Amino acid sequence: MLPISITRSETLKQKPTDESKLGFGRIFTDHMFLMDYELGRGWHDARIVPYANFSLDPATTVFHYGQAIFEGTKCYRRADGGLQLFRPQDNLARMSRSAARMGMPELDEETALEGLRKLVELDQDWVPHQDGTSLYIRPTMIATDVMLGVHAAHHYLFYIILDPVGSYYKDGLKPVGIYVEDEYVRAVRGGTGFTKCAGNYAASILAGAIAEQKGFSQVLWLDGVEQKYVEEVGSMNMMFAYGNKIVTPALNGSILPGITRQSVLTLAGQLGYETVETKLAIADVFADVKSGKLTEAFGTGTAAVISPVGELCWKGENLVIGDGKIGPVAQKLYDTLTGIQYGRVEDKNHWVLKLT
Repeated sequence: MLPISITRSETLKQKPTDESKLGFGRIFTDHMFLMDYELGRGWHDARIVPYANFSLDPATTVFHYGQAIFEGTKCYRRADGGLQLFRPQDNLARMSRSAARMGMPELDEETALEGLRKLVELDQDWVPHQDGTSLYIRPTMIATDVMLGVHAAHHYLFYIILDPVGSYYKDGLKPVGIYVEDEYVRAVRGGTGFTKCAGNYAASILAGAIAEQKGFSQVLWLDGVEQKYVEEVGSMNMMFAYGNKIVTPALNGSILPGITRQSVLTLAGQLGYETVETKLAIADVFADVKSGKLTEAFGTGTAAVISPVGELCWKGENLVIGDGKIGPVAQKLYDTLTGIQYGRVEDKNHWVLKLT
């Protein structure tokens, strides 16, 4: 593990006074963690410094050739005031897998985790206190060569920034509407769909704007070959409940292997639900909603944990799922997983990393 230097900010920012107005992705803490990579030298200069702008040449390769990956995890404040992380090692391991596919160096995960810990401990006063709030953690890696030419860069920057965020569900877990995209595709097997690279999100923006114009919260992507099988929502993996059976698309190389997805499947099995990972045709989903066999639909992801889906739109047809409220399966999984994250429920799977 690399030594980590710490330079404290001489001018601290004013912290938010109203945690009900935190939102997401707009406020950042006093410090950030940085680490550089050079081909032939490896990772070096691990450091925590005051949060500040980067100075990058217009020819920096990340701007032109898209070598950029990121992760998202959170720090939670327990009722006793202590702080804990949820499966950060798994996020950093997934980042290394993303890096390998993108032709980027695999992360020094040990140093990155220690840097994350020290950064959160330094800025721990930024972790909000209200129920449902948390400190969002965004690790990122970008290519920093200065030249034009399509090849893997020789220099990279890894950094972590922190963002205090509000409760995703200010007014309770209300189901959202999802628009099924049947023209554009997000990813194909053999591509970068299983990575958390910036290009995947860029490819989703147009469809997201179209869905929003139609009054829907997010886009449900179908497979990139036949546009027949359910894959994922832009920020969530999808799950469908048939009574006590939970069905989710199998990981096939074009779907992001979500940390929350894996956590939910593990907990579901422990709670007595049957879980099935398989190919799931969108036509069958619609038929099962109409017949009443499909009783709930919900997404899983870091931001919302569980996001119930109350409406699906495909080829101009809108179907309502359930009674407009979160279903019992999604509610049980949400209560259990968030209970573990906030320290209210026993962590039998050893997912939590306590900081204080």
